[in-house]
Amino acid sequence: MGTTQLETVPEPKYWHLKTVLAEALDSEFTVGEILPNERELAARFGVARATLRQALEQLELEGRLQRRRGVGTTVAPPRMGVSVGSAQDRWPGAAGDDWEAADSALSVPPASVARLLGTETDETVHTVRRSRVTGGHPVAAELLYVPGGSVPELAAVDVAAGPARARGVLRELHALGLESEDQTVELGSARADEAKQLDRLPGAPVLVVTTRYFAHGRTAAVSVATYRADTCRLTFGDSGGVRIHEDQERQAS
Repeated sequence: MGTTQLETVPEPKYWHLKTVLAEALDSEFTVGEILPNERELAARFGVARATLRQALEQLELEGRLQRRRGVGTTVAPPRMGVSVGSAQDRWPGAAGDDWEAADSALSVPPASVARLLGTETDETVHTVRRSRVTGGHPVAAELLYVPGGSVPELAAVDVAAGPARARGVLRELHALGLESEDQTVELGSARADEAKQLDRLPGAPVLVVTTRYFAHGRTAAVSVATYRADTCRLTFGDSGGVRIHEDQERQAS
């Protein structure tokens, strides 16, 4: 078989630099250490700053580096293990749920979520905001969208907002018989509000896990959970659950 066109393309300079930088991170730097500024690094490795930025962005995407507000670029810690799915379907907020409810409000969901819910594009739904922390670090932020028809008794909850209201929505949701759920996982970029919750910069790589919950033959709720891509590694097991495991190679380095 002849050589393909792609096989004749030389390795980009930034990719080679990324490999060199990764070796330097392993041998010369410790977790949490701040890297020299771009000018110093570019001079050290004899490359243009544009090439350096590409290499640093790739290392950030791979979870080797973190850009922190007011600090700079630091060496990232090993990835943390965070369970995303379970072998058995269960409602958000069920026993053993590691999420913390922060708030709930009525709002119009994004059009993509409205399509999943089967609601009108201008129809308001209960939007529960939750967060997840592992090892003292924020790892995920979630927006749970619940149509009014799924929680008809919520009017009895006299708290207008805050964590108590969010827990009330979850409690009423549990009154339904959960039939099944499905999940999709996509790579995305953190919006400004998500970045603030996750202690990242806007545009940082994230993993977006969308879960649709079914009850009484219809979509009862939709969860959109945003995970830090630099802390998470997804694997799919026979149980159907999705788990994020620790990066053992990173831990050993």
